[in-house]
Amino acid sequence: MRCRMSLFVGLLLLPISVLIPYCAALAQLPDSTGEKYDSPTTPKVTHYQDVADLIKRWCPRLPITPHDSAALREGKHFLLVIPQVGYTLQTRGLVAVLVNAAFRNPRANMSSVTSQLSYTQNGQVIFTNSSSIWLPDNRLLWTNDWRLMHYPQATYGLGMYTSTDRVIKMDYAYLRLYQGLLRQLAPNFYVGIGYHLDLHWNIQSYARDRELTRISRYPYGVEGRSVSSGPTLHVVYDNRRNAINPSGGLYVNAVLRANETFLGSDNTYQSLLVETRKYVHLPASSDNILAFWSYNSLTLSGNPPFLDLPSTGWDSNGNVGRGFIQGRFRGKNLLYVESEYRFHITTDRLLGGVVFANAQTVTEQPSGNFEKIVPAVGAGLRLKMNKVSHTNLSIDYGFGMDGSHGLFFNLGEVF
Repeated sequence: MRCRMSLFVGLLLLPISVLIPYCAALAQLPDSTGEKYDSPTTPKVTHYQDVADLIKRWCPRLPITPHDSAALREGKHFLLVIPQVGYTLQTRGLVAVLVNAAFRNPRANMSSVTSQLSYTQNGQVIFTNSSSIWLPDNRLLWTNDWRLMHYPQATYGLGMYTSTDRVIKMDYAYLRLYQGLLRQLAPNFYVGIGYHLDLHWNIQSYARDRELTRISRYPYGVEGRSVSSGPTLHVVYDNRRNAINPSGGLYVNAVLRANETFLGSDNTYQSLLVETRKYVHLPASSDNILAFWSYNSLTLSGNPPFLDLPSTGWDSNGNVGRGFIQGRFRGKNLLYVESEYRFHITTDRLLGGVVFANAQTVTEQPSGNFEKIVPAVGAGLRLKMNKVSHTNLSIDYGFGMDGSHGLFFNLGEVF
């Protein structure tokens, strides 16, 4: 799972006794789709290098197995266990253990199940489990995003005129159960249904002589307990060859959610998520990528609980709003765009770089209008962890235009 809760700066900090088996395991990690990565229009690189190759070169006697694209064929499976040490703006330091299992059904994309348990310097306990399971011939796709968290965090109220000087501390427990079943109707096109549950309990807010309800002017789900529960309709188009590190293609995802009181929701409300990602070669003859991302989370009717409102960094992968702390902006509707240029630094593709810019806005309360846009910019490095799947360790530094800034890590690309 690519998210801010899953940082891999620990790969650079862990003792060599941990790093060696990690890289040896990565040597067996296959591509995520079973497809070739190079576009016919881009130059072929005959000698890709990654971290495993680097360690093998430095320490030739170590039992590091070179990467092999045939390491995981149909009917085989792979298990990876990774201890982690990391940092995020919203957690500070963290320690975690990640377990990933991968397998491939006949004539299907790579299926993956990932679980992670984290404990943070802010006293947060986070358990996540996510999976994408492809049935033979890609006829059906089963997805889930399950989370159980004790998650004290900062919040700033609603709208774009909030300030980091007026931070409010919240504490709550959180259970998320998202699942969907999609059927292929045409090449790269899927439609399906699902069910989403967001349950928060023991919600408390702490602020000096200020109540969250008064500051946010929003009385729903700011204390005690809140529930959002409802069926979902999914429409997906995805012709990317490699979702871990796309070398081209288009991804469109739309999710319509209807939360109903008869299913346990506090309020009846409907929401819509529309997400688009596009990747193009720039220059056309190179393997450098100019990537575009649009993420739009809308409340169509009703009143979601406070913690279920669209918010910075609360997309499924925790990546919306690089340059800002999670939860920095929150409102009934969120619009977000980002563009990133990805380029190689070394000819063997071991080291690469990115520059990025994004902008976000949420509606104001109670007017419901978009009034202010806040941008962010940044740059980062990419270290090739696996040359077969093209998995990079992403290390970015972002600057938000309201004075926010910080480091951001991912295993894989941000989008």
